[in-house]
Amino acid sequence: MSDIKQYIELNKQRFLDELFALLRIPSISADSAFAGDVAKAADFVAESMRAAGADKVEVCKTPGHPIVYGEKIIDPNLPTVLVYGHYDVQPAVPLELWDTPPFEPTIKKTTLHPEGAIYARGSADDKGQFYMHVKAFEFMMKNNALPCNIKMMIEGEEEVGSNNLADFCVANKERLKADVVLISDTSIIANDCPSIDTGLRGLSYVEVEITGPNRDLHSGVYGGAVANPINVLAKMIASMHDENNVITIPGFYDKVADLSAAEREDLNKAPFDLSAYKVDLDVSDVWGEKGYTVLERTGIRPTLDVNGIWGGYIGEGAKTVLPSKAFAKISMRLVPHQVSDEITELFKKHFESIAPAGIKVEVRPHHGGEPVVTPTDSVAYRAASKAMETTFGKTPVPTRGGGSIPIVAMFEKELGLKSVLMGFGLDSDGLHSPNEHYGIVNYLKGIETIPYFFKYYAEGSK
Repeated sequence: MSDIKQYIELNKQRFLDELFALLRIPSISADSAFAGDVAKAADFVAESMRAAGADKVEVCKTPGHPIVYGEKIIDPNLPTVLVYGHYDVQPAVPLELWDTPPFEPTIKKTTLHPEGAIYARGSADDKGQFYMHVKAFEFMMKNNALPCNIKMMIEGEEEVGSNNLADFCVANKERLKADVVLISDTSIIANDCPSIDTGLRGLSYVEVEITGPNRDLHSGVYGGAVANPINVLAKMIASMHDENNVITIPGFYDKVADLSAAEREDLNKAPFDLSAYKVDLDVSDVWGEKGYTVLERTGIRPTLDVNGIWGGYIGEGAKTVLPSKAFAKISMRLVPHQVSDEITELFKKHFESIAPAGIKVEVRPHHGGEPVVTPTDSVAYRAASKAMETTFGKTPVPTRGGGSIPIVAMFEKELGLKSVLMGFGLDSDGLHSPNEHYGIVNYLKGIETIPYFFKYYAEGSK
């Protein structure tokens, strides 16, 4: 395995060129106008797998976007690692907030990435991270260093809820049979402080529609006599947190597990600089549920946030209109042992109950996912920890991730597999935001680390 650094150095430019070619494909799964590009990205991934040495590579059709599958079975008696990732990306709008075009990868040096970061939509989430696995697999194949079996499943609908992945897993249980799932779609604390996520929050995502009068009205003629849906929606949303920023939906916290004082103390041992956090975000103070630290608010506590709100006239100039409708998209991050469907129903019932007379409410669920906690005493976790310690020179810190990867719980339910969340990005990489980026060092460090995971996992499984 000592050859991995030399292999990376010899192939560094090619690794970057290939990733850049993938990043130039605007594989935006949420917008049907980009369906052709999503399919193009799937073909690119499939060809990359073949070139790296995978067998039985297939672009598998689904009712939505395709799933790319490939494998290398060197001995059926050896353990099998199922690598998961996604090639679809978030929409890039608003384009005017990008410093460089989102689908023209650009390298720029930053304080956190002095050796350069790749600015492009999908660079960190998740093209740069899953492509590390393809290149690590290439190294292991070319150097006869693959110590166990590998299966790769890269999907194209993660950013829209992985709607067809569960059905694919159920229909392909034998093909996907493995011993563990390895995922790189998470972050580390810092480049000099590696970490492994041992838990993720779940998700309930809804869209609400508020309707008042049957048409837009003149605000001078009708204002003050007819409920304004935007005003009403703003009040309804504001009422969903109390003065301590506690969510007011009845029953919302009923299943939330309270961590012990010792568990909370351990969680807060992770390195965290509050001043640097505020400087990075250009905020004068943090915000959240009273009685909890930032690390607790983003890791072990549920949340409710408005992701978008619109209605009425927003064009140039003035139009004195009282709108007929107002809309909002709202996400709730969930913690063990909350259930996404139950929380969605609680939200719907409460939101409808607080609407004033004269207002119609419609709540449309979009997608959800369950919270998950992964074991830290497994062979796979120990292999990931040892692999990171080998390449970073430090034992990684176990952390709780604030984001959601709903398929982790699904893999456990449908395939009976636990997952290891060995990501290499940084929280500050701008995921889902303008100017998303991924450090070149992080990209190459992932390629270097992944073969060690396979090595230590195979050794620990004997």
